[in-house]
Amino acid sequence: MPRKNYVIRKSINLSKRSHILAANIDCVYLIVTLVSPQTQTGFIDRFIVTAEAYHIPVTILFNKIDLYTAKELDLLDTTKKIYENAGYRCLTISAKQASSVEFLKNEIKGKKVMFGGHSGVGKSTLVNTLDQNLNLKTANISKSHSSGLHTTTFAEMFALSTGGFIIDTPGIRAFGLIDFDKKELSHYFPEMRELLPDCKFNNCQHMNEPKCAVIKAFTEDRIAESRYLNYIKMMEEDEDETFRKDIYK
Repeated sequence: MPRKNYVIRKSINLSKRSHILAANIDCVYLIVTLVSPQTQTGFIDRFIVTAEAYHIPVTILFNKIDLYTAKELDLLDTTKKIYENAGYRCLTISAKQASSVEFLKNEIKGKKVMFGGHSGVGKSTLVNTLDQNLNLKTANISKSHSSGLHTTTFAEMFALSTGGFIIDTPGIRAFGLIDFDKKELSHYFPEMRELLPDCKFNNCQHMNEPKCAVIKAFTEDRIAESRYLNYIKMMEEDEDETFRKDIYK
C-alpha cells in the first residue's frame, strides 16, 4: 500500500541499503538521555532531519532525569534550549514514573506514534509504564561501555488499552541519512528554513557563500553551534559512507 510518510535510515552495515523504521505515523517521540547512555547531538539532528523531510512532528523526550547530577542538569538545560530555539517541543520525563508520562496517554489516543532513540534510553520501559498490560523486555545498561543492550530487536506496534498505537523500534546506534537531495538539507532545519529568503543566492548552501543569512545568524549565535556544525558534516559526507556509532565522538 502507498505510504503517506516514513522514517528511514541508511543501513549501518550495508551502505547501499535503506531501513524503514516505521511508516504512516502521526508523530514521533525521540527519546534522548544525556547519561546512561549519552545521546550525541549529531544523532538527534540526523533523526529529526529525516522526520522533517516527511513533515512528521517530533517531540524530544529527555528521559532519566532522576539520575542526573547538578552538572548534568545544566547540560540538560543547555541542550533543551538548543532544540526549543530551533522550534521543537522538548519535555523531561522519568519513564519509570507513571505520573511523569501520564500526559502521553491523552496525546497518543487515536494516533499511531513512533518511539525512537538509542538502545537503553528507555523506549520499552516507557511503553510498559503507559500500559501495564504490556510487558516488553528491558535490560540494564552495560557498565563497561555505558551503552544500552538490544532488548527490542525489531519494530512492533502495540495497541494501548487507553487508545492509540505505539511503534516501539530497535535501539539505533547511528543514523545514516538517505532518500533526499542534499541541496534541500537546510529546508529541514527549521531555524535555517525561515532565513532562506534572506540569503543573496536562492541556491545558497550556507557553507561559504557571500551574504548568507544562515552563516550570519550562526556568527551572531542565533543558530546553535552544534546544529550548524552538524549541518556542515551532513553536507560534506560521502554519499556512500557507512556511519559508525562513534562518528560524532
